[in-house]
Amino acid sequence: MSDVVLVESVGATRLLTMNRPEARNSLTRSVLQGMTAALHDASRDPGVRCVVLAGAKGHFCAGADLRQNLIDDPDMMDHLEQYMDEFHGLVRAVVRCDKPTLAMMDGAAVGFGADLAFACDLRVASTQAYAQEKFVKIGLMPDGGGTFWLPRLVGTARAMQMILLGDKVEATDLERLGVVARVVAPEALRDATLAVARTVAAGPPLAFAAIKRAVYASWGSIEDALRREREEQLKLLRSADSIEGVMAWAQKREPTFQGR
Repeated sequence: MSDVVLVESVGATRLLTMNRPEARNSLTRSVLQGMTAALHDASRDPGVRCVVLAGAKGHFCAGADLRQNLIDDPDMMDHLEQYMDEFHGLVRAVVRCDKPTLAMMDGAAVGFGADLAFACDLRVASTQAYAQEKFVKIGLMPDGGGTFWLPRLVGTARAMQMILLGDKVEATDLERLGVVARVVAPEALRDATLAVARTVAAGPPLAFAAIKRAVYASWGSIEDALRREREEQLKLLRSADSIEGVMAWAQKREPTFQGR
């Protein structure tokens, strides 16, 4: 496994850590591929009863690392479809994992990072954690299933508020909304998360797998949601508004969107 993804076994829990703390654990292709492979391995391993997703050193995940991805692949805009499929592959790996998945949220869970936390079955957060669907700030839309998860987790009205305004939602509000199971001090986050994981790991694995399938089937199709997000996001990524949004972000100024 690459050093940008750390894999640790703690009893029957598999802990997967996105390890790019210098970039708030934002996602490159190597992180995506490493996390997806590690999730597949954990799902197949009969010794694993629970999977925890985490970020290294104070943040969960700040979403896609646009700057680094462009450095690694200057022609990225020519094959955005491939990138989108790799991002969606990680979400699918979380949803299809037979084991309960738990997000250990500290610091930022932004953009695709927020969607990744929402895709997990359970979430534990530190008091410093927050979620932010920040896509609109650069002329984009959620593309990790956010349009699927949020209305079901918090209701349509609050979901639209979070997505359209792109505001931070602090850990205490996430707990009040029922999105996270508990909120603890940052120094207690690992122990609290692993305590929840141990409770899950002691439970019936066949029943848990059946529960996951039944609950997600009752919601309708995540596949349809991802397909819609893929189609619309690819259009947005090639729009003048998106280019303006990214440039404004890079230049630390407010964007001026023209609807083109």
